[in-house]
Amino acid sequence: MVKRIIKWFFIVLLGIIILYFLIQGILCIIGINKANKKLKSYNVKTANLSYGEMTYVDEGEGEVILSVHGIFGGYDQAYETVKDWKNTHRLIAPSRFGYLDSSVKGDGSPKEQAKAYKELLDYLGIDKVFVLATSAGGTPAIRFSLDYPEYVKGLILYCSAMPLASKPEKYLSYQAPPKPLINDYGMQLISPLMPVMMGMPISTIKTIMPVYKRKDGVILDGSLTNPDMEKNFLEYVIEDLTMPVLIIHSKDDNVASYEKVENVKHRFSNLTLVTFPTGGHMMIGNGEAIKEAVSSFITLNS
Repeated sequence: MVKRIIKWFFIVLLGIIILYFLIQGILCIIGINKANKKLKSYNVKTANLSYGEMTYVDEGEGEVILSVHGIFGGYDQAYETVKDWKNTHRLIAPSRFGYLDSSVKGDGSPKEQAKAYKELLDYLGIDKVFVLATSAGGTPAIRFSLDYPEYVKGLILYCSAMPLASKPEKYLSYQAPPKPLINDYGMQLISPLMPVMMGMPISTIKTIMPVYKRKDGVILDGSLTNPDMEKNFLEYVIEDLTMPVLIIHSKDDNVASYEKVENVKHRFSNLTLVTFPTGGHMMIGNGEAIKEAVSSFITLNS
């Protein structure tokens, strides 16, 4: 009797697992189709730069905001982050290296990404911008601000990667999901774990599809972008950032720890810090306060 119960238990468990994989597969196909359709809704342009192509969205008029997206991003994520300012600002939302058909310059390091941003701005005839960066985009945004400060009116770091207060003794050389999971089905499978692992809603999966068009960028971020401020600590002289800096961060962010903000804020010489007790990495529920903080920062420093 006991053996029969155990046998049926494992049969039922196997059936549930197979059903889960099947359902997630169906949801994955539906998600990819919807994501590809949504990408077509953006007014995407392509800049033919010295090293290759960069896809971007260019909307609105006024003070320019250069939006630097995070991991699993692209021009869509970059634009969605800043679209609330479309009626009052010109928004430049490029895809970083390896994302949504953007080519890779050199080895793809943050230093090369900064050069690519400079070249894009020169291509567009833009000489001054406010740089707004989210998550992993914080590293190339800081690198750009250090290397080309004459282009930057202000730097806005939005639940962003942060520099360190001191040189670390060790660091992870790869900081991204395991490579075998960096595909649409893999990410769909683990999407129910996003609230627990990263403090993000399950619906986040919809914003990162199609993963297959972002995979090269994700791996590049994991191997070069994300570890760069730790690996090359001495090259990130944050004290040299003389432009105004606005850091907006949730204290319960499970992806970009707020503790790092507290540890390093003294290194920014011209800092405005806006925090929220809740909201997670995506700062859910703080939209109006964020919009007000960013708008005030840009107005004050225009």
